[in-house]
Amino acid sequence: MSAPDTGRTVLVTGGSSGLGAAVVAAVARSGGRPLVLDRQPPADGVPWIECDLADTRGAEEATRRLVERTGGLDAVVTAAGIDVPGRLADVPGETWDRIVAVDLLATAAVIRAALPFLEASRGHIVTVASTLGLKAVSDATAYCAAKFGVVGFTRALAAELAGSVGVTLLVPGGMRTAFFDDRDAQYRPGPDAILNEPADTAAAIMFALSQPAGCAVRELVVCAEQETSYP
Repeated sequence: MSAPDTGRTVLVTGGSSGLGAAVVAAVARSGGRPLVLDRQPPADGVPWIECDLADTRGAEEATRRLVERTGGLDAVVTAAGIDVPGRLADVPGETWDRIVAVDLLATAAVIRAALPFLEASRGHIVTVASTLGLKAVSDATAYCAAKFGVVGFTRALAAELAGSVGVTLLVPGGMRTAFFDDRDAQYRPGPDAILNEPADTAAAIMFALSQPAGCAVRELVVCAEQETSYP
C-alpha cells in the first residue's frame, strides 16, 4: 500500500487516543508530520494544541494557530468523537449538545479554519463518520444525529471543493479503543464482540491520503466482516 509523500503535514483531531492516535502513528511511520488537536497530549514529540472541540470557535482558532506555527498543512483527519448512549429523555441536554458539537460542529469548524491552507497545498480532508451515520439505532439519538450530519456535510463538501481539495468520507465500524470504556455495561461490546483494530482503519485513511491530485476516494466503509451495524 502506498503512503503519503514524505514530509506531508497532517492535522488529526482527537489524535491522543483511539483511531486518532493510530492515524498519528501511521503518518509518522510514513515520514509525514502529524499535528494534533485534543484535550490530552499526544505521543511525545508530536506538535499539538490543547483544545476542547466542543468550543467550535476555539477549535477554529486553535487550528489556525497550530498550522501557522508549523508552517502549512497538507491534510486534515477529523478523528475526534464522543458518545454517551441513552434514551433521549435520560441524556442531559448539555451532554446531548456536547456530543453533536464535538462529533459534527467541530468537524466543520476545524475544516473551515484549515481550508485556506489546504487550498494552497491542494490538500486532502478525511472526515470520520460511523456505521451509525448510515443506520439508526435506539438510545443513540445524539450520536446518530451527529454522524448522519457528518455524512451529509462531507458529501456536500466534496461537491463544493471538487477540483481544489480532496475529500473522503470514512465510515468505520466498531474498533478496539477506549471509546466504550465509560459506558454503562448495557452499552459496552460483549467479551465476544468482533471489532476492528484502529491501526487497520488508520491504514484505510492512509490509502485515501495517498491518492494523487485529481483522483478521489470519495467514501470508505471499514468494519469487521461481522459488524452488526452495517449494512
